[in-house]
Amino acid sequence: MSEAFGAYDLVIRGQRILTTAGIAPREVGIRDGIIVAIEPLGNGLTGTEVIELADDETLLPGLVDTHVHVNEPGRTEWEGFASATRAAAAGGVTTIIDMPLNSIPPTTSVDGLEQKRVVAKDQAFVDVGFWGGAIPGNKADLRPLHDEGVFGFKCFLLHSGVDEFPHLDADEMEEDMKELKSFDSLMIVHAEDSHAIDRAPHPGGDHYETFLASRPRGAENKAIAEVIERARWTGARAHILHLSSSDALPMIASAKRDGVNLTVETCPHYLTLMAEEIPDGATAYKCCPPIREASNRELLWKGLQDGTIDCIVSDHSPSTLDLKDLENGDFAVAWGGVSSLQLGLSLIWTEARHRGISLEQVVSWMAEKPAALARLHNKGQLALGYDADFSIFAADEAFVVDVSKLKHKNPITPYDGRPLAGVVRKTFLRGSVIDGQNPGGKLLRRGNV
Repeated sequence: MSEAFGAYDLVIRGQRILTTAGIAPREVGIRDGIIVAIEPLGNGLTGTEVIELADDETLLPGLVDTHVHVNEPGRTEWEGFASATRAAAAGGVTTIIDMPLNSIPPTTSVDGLEQKRVVAKDQAFVDVGFWGGAIPGNKADLRPLHDEGVFGFKCFLLHSGVDEFPHLDADEMEEDMKELKSFDSLMIVHAEDSHAIDRAPHPGGDHYETFLASRPRGAENKAIAEVIERARWTGARAHILHLSSSDALPMIASAKRDGVNLTVETCPHYLTLMAEEIPDGATAYKCCPPIREASNRELLWKGLQDGTIDCIVSDHSPSTLDLKDLENGDFAVAWGGVSSLQLGLSLIWTEARHRGISLEQVVSWMAEKPAALARLHNKGQLALGYDADFSIFAADEAFVVDVSKLKHKNPITPYDGRPLAGVVRKTFLRGSVIDGQNPGGKLLRRGNV
């Protein structure tokens, strides 16, 4: 039933609106930044502003990316909140959660968190939350960080790449898990085993296969086994970051069947790229754990489809160009990290449609499931009472990635020149178009969302 003129601040109408019931012809009414009406198309909702979708456009809920390294303050030349959140918005991502390392100071104390918030506050174009960090000696900081609103805690089981964020051994991780269990927080783990890496071949030179051999699947499998058992013993919630080894899928599936409180993510680079096609010296492709073989990639897709892997997030981990050692292309020297924050939806959709996977499923992996991981109760779905965070997506429009046109700070990505399907034409945060000029993002705290 239609209401008086201007009943809503914004009405969006179209044949293709992705609601919790799938893609259907709907009208969506937004008031005060919240979705307050979803009705069949033709019901004539009226609003101060009305947007009619084109026939080739689908309205999607804003994506939620729970794995982004923004690096500000301290390494702002790598990435900052303005550039990262502009890139996110351009890719249909309306909420990011920032990782606790690569910034200086890291987010391992309340003071470190406050320094992040101060710099982020006036330059975020999308909503931003924060993970805390678990490092040796900061067990007493975990509860205060939790009370200050971090969404959980990240630890490494091997050198993190930066000295100010040291790694835990498995016993220390278990101690911290016990602590997190006492206030129902989440431990998110970079799971590669340091001993296995120490015994692997050295990665020097410009051959990708030499680098790949230096980060064997066994290192991942061994560390994931540790996370599973420590989560089993403590009852804590645990999350495996950036899964790249498909070998680990059976033990993850078995742990989930046993009732271990475990979730798992993977990333676009593991689902779209393959070791066999990485050129010598192409350090834009270097990340840890590494991009593996085509056969491994296919098994990761199966793991997503059968629910063993819960979600897909970017692990956007940028650096300056010089740190990628582009002149020599030495995989041992180059910083490990893939920049893809703006491209995730198009990357995954391009692959998914070849595999007969629906857009609804892709959005579930990239919006609903990451929101559930972080317990963001008003994000990740186009549903009544949720924030009016959307993107208008042209699923059939193609484009070629041009690194010079991406919004993140340093112009490097392994996807440069890659043809992709699916263009984000507009992104909305709480019912307002993100224009890249006026930062309207909020800083999120656990429990307030």
